[in-house]
Amino acid sequence: MNPNMKEALDIRKTAMDHNKFFEESIPLVASENLMSPLAMEMLLTDFGFRYAEGLPHHRYYQGNFFVDIMEEKVTELAKMVFKAPQADPRPVSGTNANQAVTFALTKTGDRIAAPNLSGGGHISAAKFGTLGFRGLDILNYPFEENTMSIDVDASIKMLKQEKPKVCLVGQSVFLFPAPLKELKDTFQEIGAKVWYDAAHVLGLIAGGRFQDPLREGADVITGSTHKTLPGPQHGIVLGNTDDDTWKKVQRGVFPGVLSNHHLNTMAALGITLAETLDFGSDYAGKIIDNAKSLAEELHSLGFKVLGEERGFTQSHTLVADVRQNGGGKLVSELLEHCHIVLNKNLLPWDDNKKSQDPSGIRIGTQEVTRIGFDKSDMKELASLIFRAVVKQEPAEKIILGVKELKKNHKKVMYCYGDMEAYKYIELYK
Repeated sequence: MNPNMKEALDIRKTAMDHNKFFEESIPLVASENLMSPLAMEMLLTDFGFRYAEGLPHHRYYQGNFFVDIMEEKVTELAKMVFKAPQADPRPVSGTNANQAVTFALTKTGDRIAAPNLSGGGHISAAKFGTLGFRGLDILNYPFEENTMSIDVDASIKMLKQEKPKVCLVGQSVFLFPAPLKELKDTFQEIGAKVWYDAAHVLGLIAGGRFQDPLREGADVITGSTHKTLPGPQHGIVLGNTDDDTWKKVQRGVFPGVLSNHHLNTMAALGITLAETLDFGSDYAGKIIDNAKSLAEELHSLGFKVLGEERGFTQSHTLVADVRQNGGGKLVSELLEHCHIVLNKNLLPWDDNKKSQDPSGIRIGTQEVTRIGFDKSDMKELASLIFRAVVKQEPAEKIILGVKELKKNHKKVMYCYGDMEAYKYIELYK
């Protein structure tokens, strides 16, 4: 054996152990999902070894003939899915897309309105994230604690008084649609550009089941493409804005915040977008149905699920206050030992110093829906969480229940199936 081959094999074994763990677990992290087999195949293609700086037909490298074809098709698919006049699928992550738009729309010292972390905002919108590193003056919207939603009346007052240059809406805890329609007149009155971070709800928007930001007043949308949109870990920017602003966005992408843009994941994104045109509406609807059902079941078992007065959630996400059960850190770690994987999360009454031991947990239903879970499974899942957290049954006993629930849910759905897709490949050559 070569001297370092054991190290390589150890890494491979770790990857296989990871696969095995998730095969035998219930994945509920709101920012994760599974790709289809056809999309996953793209990650193994030669696209993954090539460079394509710039835009199609305006590259800095040769050998991009097929890359240009692929990128143009992905761009057109994005425009179709989101009914977007403009689309740029080059960002390599949601935060990378946020960086590009930040550079495009702002300069150091500008004022921007954004959700804060304890109100469900994303770290890229924090003072220690992208907006802070740009040197922006960050204002946080007032928000309703129990729904983690923007308080419209209080925000209108703040916006008229402070007049930010850019208004960012969109959260990493996104229970209900953002009040774009209600704030549209105010945005226009103060002359602010409107930026919607759709990272978590991009697939719900694509399926027509959440809201339609580009028709409700957003100039640009950013997003990651691997959450409710079940694609690769990649990013995207969509626009409905003037040509000058869009050119700034595209320059913000390249050369602003990236060089090459990971061509294999872009190809996988394209396949995901095509599948979304065929399956996205049904998938998004089922995700939301499952989230509502799980929230109701947990609430009936005594968990303090936020948003009760509005039906708990209208997205893939639900949030529970578990302080009475030991807090978010303890509960999330306990459930991980039981093979139920979710994350701890700040709640409105937490300050940012509590990020490692917050009051809440966050649950997403997009991945379990992708493998066929329905409302009856949500009832069983809620029971397993209750038994682990409240009754504190032994982890080994809960794991047996998890495996039993998971055993009939191993196939990725809402996509082109293995046989359906591959039987046409030879004919298509």
